[in-house]
Amino acid sequence: MENLTNQPPKPDNYLVWAILSTIFCCLPLGIISIVKSTKVNELYAQGNFAEAQQAAQEAKKWAMWSALGWLLLIVIPMVILLALGVFGAILDSGY
Repeated sequence: MENLTNQPPKPDNYLVWAILSTIFCCLPLGIISIVKSTKVNELYAQGNFAEAQQAAQEAKKWAMWSALGWLLLIVIPMVILLALGVFGAILDSGY
């Protein structure tokens, strides 16, 4: 379907990513992402296309920061603890 009103295409609001990052990653950053993503459709409907695009980019950024926060706060410490446990087991075994 051809765009006859010269409107740019509606940007992705990244709402699914925002919700998933809130549930599985870092709650505070994920909530910011949800708030930003819910503004995308509203701004686009009002004709604020640049603001809608900016809100979409902000939603994506905060969802990514949420996932990165999860990685930094959960995964990396678990890997370090696992490595320390293996190292400790090697030392206890007499090597």
